[in-house]
Amino acid sequence: MQQIFSFLLKNSYRILFLLLLFLSLGLTVQSHSYHKSKIISSANFFTGGIYQRINNINEYFHLKSQNDELAKENARLKSILFNLKDTTKIHFPDSILGVKKNELIVSKVIHNSYNVHENFLTINTGSKSGVKTDMGVINSAGIIGIIDKVTPNYATVISILNIQSKINAKIKKSNHFGSLIWNGKNTGYVQLIDVPRLAGVRKGDTIVTGGQSHIFPENIGIGTIDKVYIDNETNYYTLDVKLFNDMTNLGYVYIIKSKDREEIINLEKQSNKDE
Repeated sequence: MQQIFSFLLKNSYRILFLLLLFLSLGLTVQSHSYHKSKIISSANFFTGGIYQRINNINEYFHLKSQNDELAKENARLKSILFNLKDTTKIHFPDSILGVKKNELIVSKVIHNSYNVHENFLTINTGSKSGVKTDMGVINSAGIIGIIDKVTPNYATVISILNIQSKINAKIKKSNHFGSLIWNGKNTGYVQLIDVPRLAGVRKGDTIVTGGQSHIFPENIGIGTIDKVYIDNETNYYTLDVKLFNDMTNLGYVYIIKSKDREEIINLEKQSNKDE
């Protein structure tokens, strides 16, 4: 306490000066509207900057929940589009044109391999959400793969970048079919094989899913023709297809469940038994 009094006594003139200075400044601000407005503006600018930074921090920490909500909303809107009838008044994007009776389950890729010959993805949605083996997986750009194994909370997906993958696909403009495979060489390209020579193919033509699959609806986007080869053994075309998707950078995906799939499979099994 004695040291405090000693400090005050030694610096009494300075303290008095500062008190008088602040008092005079306060009186000046109170008596002049211009000075008062400047002080208030400066204070608002300072506090506003602080609040902006706090808000930016809060928004950053809420990005995950906001992304989850956006993904769910996107899935709901896509589900509505999938169930609408195709009319001359409504024009759908190419990737969902003509698709009916499908449900979408939103999920997220938590692991993705793309540097081996048999690549798989892991998603954070499983049987609790209705995911089953052999469901198709897509995102907003196009097809991703097919559900392989399922647990209550997770599932693995056979990537289209898997040499064991084989998906029915077609040339959009001509409806000529082929089998979509991957030769294991380039993550940006897959191959459409067994395309008949009478099919008119050109670089840049769009490749979409075909109508002979119980897994993917028809006309889901895959990619565009980049190169055309003739297989000397089969005399059919082999097409290099540049993927719409960047398979090395995947986030949210959508799992497609066809309401008619089981009915069609059961019907075909009955027909095979009759034969």
